[in-house]
Amino acid sequence: MRKNRLTLMAASAAVVTLLATACSGGTSEGGTTGTESEPAQTGAVLTVGMPNGTQTENQSPFATGSAALSLGYAFVIYEPLMMVNDAKPSEDPKPWLADSIEWNDDYTQAVITPHEGITWSDGEAFDAEDVAFSIQLRQDFEGLNTSALPIESVDSDGSTVTVTFGAPQFVNQAKLADMLIVPEHLWKDVDDPTTFTNTEPVGTGPYVLDSWTPQAATLTARDDYWGGDLSVPEIRYSSYNDNNALTTALTTGEAQWGWTFIADYENVYIAADPEHYHQYAAAGLGIDALFLNNKEKPFDDVAFRQALNMAIDRENITSVATSGVNPALTSVTGLPMPAGEDFVAADLAGQEYAADVEAAKQVLTDAGYTGVGEKLVDPDGEPVTFELTNPAGWNDYLTALDLIKNAAEQLGAEATVQPANADGWFADIIPPGNFDATLHWTDGGATPWDLYSDIMDGAQYKPLGEPATWNFGRYENDEVTEALKTYASTTDDAERTAALATIQQRFAEDVPAIALWARPATAQYSTQNYVGWPSEEDPYNQPQPTGSQALQILLNLTPATD
Repeated sequence: MRKNRLTLMAASAAVVTLLATACSGGTSEGGTTGTESEPAQTGAVLTVGMPNGTQTENQSPFATGSAALSLGYAFVIYEPLMMVNDAKPSEDPKPWLADSIEWNDDYTQAVITPHEGITWSDGEAFDAEDVAFSIQLRQDFEGLNTSALPIESVDSDGSTVTVTFGAPQFVNQAKLADMLIVPEHLWKDVDDPTTFTNTEPVGTGPYVLDSWTPQAATLTARDDYWGGDLSVPEIRYSSYNDNNALTTALTTGEAQWGWTFIADYENVYIAADPEHYHQYAAAGLGIDALFLNNKEKPFDDVAFRQALNMAIDRENITSVATSGVNPALTSVTGLPMPAGEDFVAADLAGQEYAADVEAAKQVLTDAGYTGVGEKLVDPDGEPVTFELTNPAGWNDYLTALDLIKNAAEQLGAEATVQPANADGWFADIIPPGNFDATLHWTDGGATPWDLYSDIMDGAQYKPLGEPATWNFGRYENDEVTEALKTYASTTDDAERTAALATIQQRFAEDVPAIALWARPATAQYSTQNYVGWPSEEDPYNQPQPTGSQALQILLNLTPATD
């Protein structure tokens, strides 16, 4: 066994020290010791807002769309094995319910060592059997295995848990680390955990559910939480009807933490209280890219793909289309920065995107195009035309498409923007490749593998007309497909580095898709009552309230003193 870069050796005492430090802001004036409904420390109530409408009573940490997951409070009731920093994917995760996760050389087996001395909120002891049971649930019930991990077996000797996988999991280590754990003593008698609504949730986390309505859930701090005391005694998770309603709540201070897209956030939100209102966008490794149909004109020609890539002004597009919320991509590898800086191939380090219409025209001229800059004609003598499509109402995407159309017109190409029905886009346009060009996102992950696999992987290739899960643009390159396979499965770090360099070189030169901007995890928050939020200056994690990182944030908050 060896510890890879996504695991961390730590003694049990180190975990307690870590968490105690995170929440050592002290008791606010008048602090008292109390019960579960009377928190250990007093302070202002923290209201978390999400624009998700009326909720149905379901507190399952597994069911996609449950109220607990939709509003985010599942992540302060239940805890992960390790704390992954999505703002810095290459950073080792911190011990949490597990002191360590040890992987074998080919990443087909992981040994988990749970932390001792933890109790569930009902007073029962947490142990290795809870971890084994929670992972076994994912194997036994496919609907609970949302990360699609190929779990083959789960075994426990009472102090450790050994998980064996059917394929190497180097690129999926963070998915195991981020897995939420449930109590065996309560879930073992559930007939069907895929439909269980879990109305009385019991977790190891620092908060317990106190009350619930279709519009809001109230949680209170435990006085016996294994990680120490908390500065925030009560959290109210409020569900607003739409983005506008949540924007109003955040701007007026009714809600102090949440996430909604605010088009002109600096003037609409920040300006309402510049001293206390903040928005932080933590870029992971996911991006938005213009997926190109590599099988049909004009994007079956690498020269045209290169030229359009060169003509696009990413800074302008992201500024106009996303109000600057989404950072423009700069590296020709397509990786967001700073999250991707540890993964850039040496030969491509420092090479950046720069809008250069004249250079793009020269690429076309050299490739045999005529009418460059006027009415572009390809080497076969056909006018260059194409359609840009995305769902109607997706204003950021459609605005970006208009700006891409303008860039194409500078080259002499005729582009049109065609809004589509969202259901049709998801079912009949994207999967079968029934498009010329369309904006779409990629997965993130702890490594760049997901980003490149989603765009370039031959293992995901389907002929036009057949539904594809990824590689919607039908890019084919055997060298890239093999490199992606090597990156995910090799036990040799040098081979993995070489494979990634191959993938990035082909991405930069072949332009299978046009990478535009990072897909950051963004949130708004107020420092009126609490400080210690993640930020560009202190990116200890991404800032959203709907994810395991919410635990770390709450433990890091301390009462404001101004």
